[in-house]
Amino acid sequence: MFQDHQVSVIIPAYNEEETIGGVVDDMRQNEWVDEVLVVDNNSRDRTGEIARQRGARVIEEARPGYGSALRCGLNAAEGDMLVMTEADGSFRANDLIKLLVYLADAGLVLGTRTTRQMVQQGANMDFSLRWGNVTMAKLLELLWYVPHEPRLTDVGCTYRALWKTTWRSLAEHLEEDGPAFSPEMMCEALTQGYRVIEVPVHYYRRMGGDSKHSDSFLKVARTALMMFRTIVRKRWESWGVSRGPAASDAANKV
Repeated sequence: MFQDHQVSVIIPAYNEEETIGGVVDDMRQNEWVDEVLVVDNNSRDRTGEIARQRGARVIEEARPGYGSALRCGLNAAEGDMLVMTEADGSFRANDLIKLLVYLADAGLVLGTRTTRQMVQQGANMDFSLRWGNVTMAKLLELLWYVPHEPRLTDVGCTYRALWKTTWRSLAEHLEEDGPAFSPEMMCEALTQGYRVIEVPVHYYRRMGGDSKHSDSFLKVARTALMMFRTIVRKRWESWGVSRGPAASDAANKV
């Protein structure tokens, strides 16, 4: 619990039996975490079984895709503060406090992996992947510069936190099932006037397995194209749109 708010950590997982146990242990041992929720997204291995053995609450989502799994987990989480992370061990619980502290003054807090000094040796963050994320982030920043003036460097970082009330406001306007769900969430939060803050987090080498979206140049390019289309679509749809969060969330707005 953090400042009298329950904290849920949501971990979407697909065939991550090599890493899920260590990730669940890491998060459950953190003093602020009340619930670790693993979304088993059609795994064909022992991902769900291992997560349960380590003390996580496990739910299943049949619809494939990172976005589908996260949407399911965010809907099912019991906490007031919802934290998203990866099942591969590339993020650690020691950075979680940064997200929670800044969430007190924001609707959505994003991690960024683009600070080179915080990218550990062997992490999956080469030149093309890092600058691809920076480029998409700067596009998003430019398109939403008026009136929000966001400062963003990473659209693909999946270590992020938001209030449950924020999620309920965003959810009905999100439709992406894959990795483009990440920038889509950012775009919708800005459209609704939420304060969006980015903080540097450590980025570690995967504990095992392969990345589903960025282990080859072709996958990186495909993901970048999906994100580009999503960002442009959300900006186009938001022109002239007036919608915002509930009055109770006004403190988290720009």
